[in-house]
Amino acid sequence: MQLDKIVNYHKALADPTRIRILVLLADGELNGQVLADKLGVTPATITHHAAKLREASLLYERRVKNTIYFSLNHHFIKANAAASVELIYSHSNETGGPSMPEDKAERLQQSVLKNFFTSEGKLKHVPAQLKKKLIVLEHIVSRLEKGRKYTEQEINDFIRQYHEDFATIRREFIMHRFMFRDNEEYELNPRKMWAKWDKLT
Repeated sequence: MQLDKIVNYHKALADPTRIRILVLLADGELNGQVLADKLGVTPATITHHAAKLREASLLYERRVKNTIYFSLNHHFIKANAAASVELIYSHSNETGGPSMPEDKAERLQQSVLKNFFTSEGKLKHVPAQLKKKLIVLEHIVSRLEKGRKYTEQEINDFIRQYHEDFATIRREFIMHRFMFRDNEEYELNPRKMWAKWDKLT
């Protein structure tokens, strides 16, 4: 469940040393010894905190012989920060002002779907404008089953029904909180967490 992932995300951040590690890694990959030297702690301390950050998917690790290098999972950090804000304000207008009138929203939605999908239901191309892109993504992702876990291959095959660039659209699903990924499985987020195109100006 996405809420559990948000909670775990904030638990992982609830330590000054972990925050400092992330700040240092924002400029690029560093190994454990360098991090220890910069923070004035032991390598064992870095290993301990890095394990917590990795468990929460905030870090990547790679090993070169006996040296472990750490780097940020930039997308996950930013996506969970945004998801936290969206969840907190999901029943208010603070995230983007009032929604547009229902009749206007419906007209815009129908216009976008008509212009970007063929009569056979194929997506011509992904819109550049964010509002139109979200309408298109919402239309596609709404065809997935709520509560079902999908493998990456199943998601790719599903997207191919609409467009060949499944990798881009799959990333957009995650980026705009339509879906979340956990251990290579994909699942729909609750609809109230989806990015709201009708609140964009």
